[in-house]
Amino acid sequence: MQNADYRDRFGDKRIERRGEELHKRLFRSGRSSIQSLSLTRAEQKAYYRLLHHEKVSERKLVDELSDRCSASVKGKLVLAIQDTTEIDLGRHYNRINKSSGIGTLDGGFERHIGFKVHPSLVLDACTGFPLGYSEIRVWERPFEQPLKRERNYQQQPIEEKESYKWFDTSNRTKLCLKQAEAVIIIQDREGDIFEQFVTVADEKTYLLVRSRVNRKLDNAGKLWDELDRSTLLGSYMIQIDADSRSKEPARQAEIEVRSIKASVCSPSKNSPPLTLYAVEAREVNSSAKEPVLWRLLTNWSVESYDQAKLIIEWYGCRWVIEEVFRSLKKGGFNIEQSEIESGWAIRKLCIMLLDTVLKIMQMQIAYHMPEGCDPGITICFDHEQQECLAVMNKKAEGKTQALRNPFNPRELRWATWVIARNGGWKGYRSQQPPGMTTIWRGLQRFYDVLDGWNLFKDIGTP
Repeated sequence: MQNADYRDRFGDKRIERRGEELHKRLFRSGRSSIQSLSLTRAEQKAYYRLLHHEKVSERKLVDELSDRCSASVKGKLVLAIQDTTEIDLGRHYNRINKSSGIGTLDGGFERHIGFKVHPSLVLDACTGFPLGYSEIRVWERPFEQPLKRERNYQQQPIEEKESYKWFDTSNRTKLCLKQAEAVIIIQDREGDIFEQFVTVADEKTYLLVRSRVNRKLDNAGKLWDELDRSTLLGSYMIQIDADSRSKEPARQAEIEVRSIKASVCSPSKNSPPLTLYAVEAREVNSSAKEPVLWRLLTNWSVESYDQAKLIIEWYGCRWVIEEVFRSLKKGGFNIEQSEIESGWAIRKLCIMLLDTVLKIMQMQIAYHMPEGCDPGITICFDHEQQECLAVMNKKAEGKTQALRNPFNPRELRWATWVIARNGGWKGYRSQQPPGMTTIWRGLQRFYDVLDGWNLFKDIGTP
C-alpha cells in the first residue's frame, strides 16, 4: 500500500511515526472513530494528541498528499476534478468547541455548523484511474459573517469571496501537476467564472466547466442559442442508473451531441473576447422528469464528433469525486459522527480520510480497467499481504469455473475480487461489479484475517 510518508514533515520523528501509524490504522479499520480504531487507551490518547498538535498542520498534511500525486503524473494526460462538500457537525452542537475552525453552513440555520472541503482529485485521463489529490482546500464560514447583500458581495475582490476557491485550487493544481503532459481541470456550474479562462488556462492547462449562464458572444448572439441552432454531430445511447433523490428509474438514454467554436465576451468588459469551444449533450425522446442537458465550456480544441464525445466523457468523470464525498460521510467513514470535540482536529482527520477513501476507490476502479491497464497489486498491498490474499482467494473461489478469480495475481483487480468476495459480493460475472461499500466491508474483514495470519506465523516460528 502507498502509505503516507511524513518524514521531515512535522519536525518531530516521534510525531511523524505516530502520523503514519494512524494513517495505516484508518485504512485497516474502515472507521473514523479514534476510540473504535485504537487498540489501547494509551494509543487512543496518542492519536488525539497528534490531531491536536500544532506541528501537524492542515497545510503539511495536504502538501504530503500533493507531493505523492505530483510524482505519479509525469508524462500523463490527467483530469483534475474539483468540487465542494460540507461537513455538517450540527448533531454535536452542544459538545463541539465553536471557536475551533467551524462556522455556519449553507442555509444559515443556527445549529447547521461545520466546515467546507474543496479537493482537486486527479485521474489518469486515458484509464480513469485515481492518482491522488493535487490540492485540498478546507475553510470555515465565520459565524458573524454578514449576508452577501450586507457586505456588497458583487463589488468585493475575488480574493475575498468563497468562489476564489476555484482560482486558488486551480493554481496550486497547476504547480503540483507541472510534470504532466497536459491537465484538464473539471468544474461544475459554480466554477463558470470567465476570469478563470483568462488567468488559469495556458498552453498545457485546460478548463472544462459546465456552463451556468447564457453568455454573450462577440457576434451579438448568445452562447446557448447558437449551440441549440448548431448542426447535430451525432448521437449515442447510454445506461443511466436509477436516482433515489429524483425518484427516476434506471433507463436507456439517447444523447444528441452538438458543438460550436465561439468568441465569448467578458462580462466586465475588462478583457477582450475569448475563443472557446462549447459542447452540448442533450437527452432526447425521453419521459424523464429531468432529462440530461449538459452545456460544457472548454479551451480544449473540439473539431469533430469524437472530440466532443470525449469532452462529455471527461466531464462525466465528476461522479468519482461525488463517490469520494459519499464514502467520506454516511456512505462510509461517517466523518460527521466523529467524537472529537475540536473542529481543527476533525479537519485534519478529514484530510487523512480523503486519502484512505482514495485507496478504496483505486481498488474499485481497477476492477473495471481493461487488460494491460491495471496499475498492479503493489499499489495497495505489500508482499506479506499478497500471501494472505492468496490463501483467502482459495477459500473465496467456488468449485465451478464461473466462480473462479479471472484475474492475474499481479493485478490490483485480482485483489479487489478477493476483497469484494469477503465483503459479501457473490463473484459472478453476471452480477453488478462490486461497489465502494462492499470493498470497504471486505477490507475490514481482510485486515482481521491478516492479524490472525500474522499471529499464527509468529506462534509457529521456532
